[in-house]
Amino acid sequence: MDKIIMENMAFYGHHGVLPEEKVLGQRFFVDAYLGLSLKKAGETDDLSFSVNYGAVYETIKEVVANECFDLLEALAERLCNEIFCCYPQVREIRIRVKKPEAPVPGLFDFFGVEIERERQK
Repeated sequence: MDKIIMENMAFYGHHGVLPEEKVLGQRFFVDAYLGLSLKKAGETDDLSFSVNYGAVYETIKEVVANECFDLLEALAERLCNEIFCCYPQVREIRIRVKKPEAPVPGLFDFFGVEIERERQK
């Protein structure tokens, strides 16, 4: 399946189990891989046969910045559901949510989750 790739989008959100994470917030990075047919868009050079990734970016930003979840798993699931709801052309989604400032003592790049979903027929 063809894909639209959106990597390392940065947003400020208030997600986490600890109370201070909900109050102070932190940066989150999101990767989105949208599976859909891009054949007709490629043949016609017409955006109406694809998905406007600028609009998808705004959809992801709205969820990450304005909703609150304890778990990255719940945030990722919500992102998948919202993309499926708003963009009917998308057949498959892979979402990765990265939390580089997780409250864990030690050195690391990030903690995160990755989920893959297919649109129910």
